[in-house]
Amino acid sequence: METELSKRLGIEHAIFGFTPFPAVAAAITRAGGFGVLGAVRYTAPEDLRRDLDWMQEHSDGKPYGLDVVMPAKKVEGVTEADVEAMIPEGHRQFVRDTLAKHGVPELAEGEAAGWRITGWMEEVARTQLDVAFQYPIRLLANALGSPPGDVVRRAHAQDVLVAALAGSARHAERHAEAGIDIVVAQGYEAGGHTGEVASMVLTPEVVDAVDPLPVLAAGGIGSGEQIAAALALGAQGAWLGSLWLTTTEADLHSRALTAKLLAAGSGDTVRSRALTGKPARQLRTEWTDAWDGTDGPGTLPMPLQGLLVAEAVSRIQKHEVVPLLGTPVGQIVGRMTSERAVQSVFDDLTRGFERAVDRINRIAGRSQ
Repeated sequence: METELSKRLGIEHAIFGFTPFPAVAAAITRAGGFGVLGAVRYTAPEDLRRDLDWMQEHSDGKPYGLDVVMPAKKVEGVTEADVEAMIPEGHRQFVRDTLAKHGVPELAEGEAAGWRITGWMEEVARTQLDVAFQYPIRLLANALGSPPGDVVRRAHAQDVLVAALAGSARHAERHAEAGIDIVVAQGYEAGGHTGEVASMVLTPEVVDAVDPLPVLAAGGIGSGEQIAAALALGAQGAWLGSLWLTTTEADLHSRALTAKLLAAGSGDTVRSRALTGKPARQLRTEWTDAWDGTDGPGTLPMPLQGLLVAEAVSRIQKHEVVPLLGTPVGQIVGRMTSERAVQSVFDDLTRGFERAVDRINRIAGRSQ
């Protein structure tokens, strides 16, 4: 699975694995791919430094990268308290009523509410970069489009490639104009924030739009055959995220959530604004149904929705309230039927790729 991009980065297989878990990212890198650690949950620089230290020790000297969340344009003078004040009381009451309906216990006194808006603020992302650039990362990816120009220049000055996700050819063209090195064409099937164009259509559109920049295909990819299809469409690799959630190295902190993922079919996800205010594919639950139903108040725009539901999501996860329990995940969840080590997943991906290549060679009359 070698491409020009994989050779440039010094990896054996053109498989890029995005994950919030350092153990998974390191295992992807050790298996011959390229592990990309998601940084949004690191609101304290020392926590990110601790996990990057760990990755340095467990990646066998092979390359890895970091994924941050930062807007291209900065909003000055807006604090978390300012945003908090914008949330209508009716929406707060809806959250309280929904949790009460399902008997969701409170958090313990003084217990933090988990992920909040701070992980999405530019100031936090910049502190993450201050830490990350002290390590030999080879790639910086941004999930909210092109990062600010000074960040791109700083990365290039340290020989770090910059990638950005795109849900349309128009978005991809903007990335190219901003000096991005790699465009991740993220199709409708993907987990988390995603657009409305399916990967089979999106990938070749983006490849044509940004040629000769390398493109990674993302969204609904979970087999070697699909990776072969992505390369046939012009991509120089595949960006996989959801597939790693049920690996043995992942740390979801919830056996109930793992069980729901393993039991889910490809039709058991929904593209909902319930989590952040922007359409994000996730497991369909009674929580998403409540927000998307006609009886609800409607979701708030980002970042209000994420701040509104942060504590509720923490309570649901901590107490494993199964009807409400969910997570961002793509339609590939239907293939995630057992817990396996990252290396085992990689073995299946490479075997599937070989089968696909052999099949095409037979069709083309090139088999030996």
